[in-house]
Amino acid sequence: MNHPTLSEVVSCLSGYDPDALPVEQAQQIIRTYVAPLHAVEKVAIRSALGRVLASDIVSTINVPAHDNSAMDGYAFIGAALKADEPTALRVVGTSYAGRAYDGPVAADECVRIMTGAVMPAGCDTVVPQEFTSQADTHGVMLPPGVVRTGDNRRLAGEDLAAGQPALAKGKILRPADLGLLASLGVAEVPVQRRLRVAFFSTGDELRSIGEPLDEGCVYDSNRYTLYGMLTRLGCDIIDMGVVKDDPAALEAAFRSACENADAIITSGGVSVGAADYTKQMMAQLGDVTFWKIGMRPGRPMAFGKIASAGHSAYLFGLPGNPVAVMVTFYFFAREALLHMMGAQVPPLPLLPARSEAPIRKKPGRTEYQRGILSVAADGSRQVRITGAQGSGILRSMSEANCMVVLGHDQGNVQAGDLVDVLVFEGLV
Repeated sequence: MNHPTLSEVVSCLSGYDPDALPVEQAQQIIRTYVAPLHAVEKVAIRSALGRVLASDIVSTINVPAHDNSAMDGYAFIGAALKADEPTALRVVGTSYAGRAYDGPVAADECVRIMTGAVMPAGCDTVVPQEFTSQADTHGVMLPPGVVRTGDNRRLAGEDLAAGQPALAKGKILRPADLGLLASLGVAEVPVQRRLRVAFFSTGDELRSIGEPLDEGCVYDSNRYTLYGMLTRLGCDIIDMGVVKDDPAALEAAFRSACENADAIITSGGVSVGAADYTKQMMAQLGDVTFWKIGMRPGRPMAFGKIASAGHSAYLFGLPGNPVAVMVTFYFFAREALLHMMGAQVPPLPLLPARSEAPIRKKPGRTEYQRGILSVAADGSRQVRITGAQGSGILRSMSEANCMVVLGHDQGNVQAGDLVDVLVFEGLV
């Protein structure tokens, strides 16, 4: 099956206008157009943290392997419990974790048992040692009502039964997943190959750190925020530096990036400008569309796929302003890159919080305002914006711990109104 072109994707949308594109429609186009890669490698579980699982992991064993005790106490047959008077049991042995008691247990007997130890044959109940009275090496007394039959026993396969899926394809492996894999005796796991992403900034006014800062020039910060965001996402990255506004230099950069990476991210050069060759070069090399998105910050963006020397790569042309780069990355490029990795991509979790102050907002565009989320005296979440929201004010992004997301149709926010908040922790 041939992958659809961008024209075919957008032809399915009603009211498509690249010069006035709502955020949700742009996200839908990207979601439809981008396809996952299919390149798998096997790695040791110690190297699998943060990687994308390439196939389901099915348990070949029961976890735990045997019924075992959840407490330090005494294992016995629950049918021996007396309802209205103490139950007296004779201690016939001890079961340790890793060294089970393998003798018989009668109805009036019990076995001293440690947490995690295998339940003796026939025993189905454990009484915690602190609930007993008159306990010694020979016998123990259970007051009435302290336990019920079946209490404090972990069943074999309770955590995971043999034949049951343990981890699903597409899961990004976390520390707990590594422990789960180890509990199944899995030494190596199949994971998706790391996504290779090339990125560069465009503009004659940009200087790299260490270069003299001429009049009218600025240091390029975008490559460093992109480096951080891509690294957090688990990508292999190719930093191609700053590319001047020169057609030959731009073409060479695009071709090199395309031939060595799965995706390309540029910052700058997608808005209208007298020295803007980037859009022309993008369109010349592939299937690329240019958007004016109904959002703030962000607005100009290029998206598509380019090819060179038999290789192709998805292209995300982001704006040049520092905050706009971060916002468009998180709300457009991030999901697409995860999809390319073969990862499960749940929607970004938005939390409700009360706005501490009014926020001006025009309907007809989506706004992403930098915010500081805190907990009020009554325990509810509250948020305030970080002040001036200009797309070049990177300091306000550094101070923020969340993004206030104001929807396309939303108008002005009054103090005390609920707004949606995207928390940065775990994202940035």
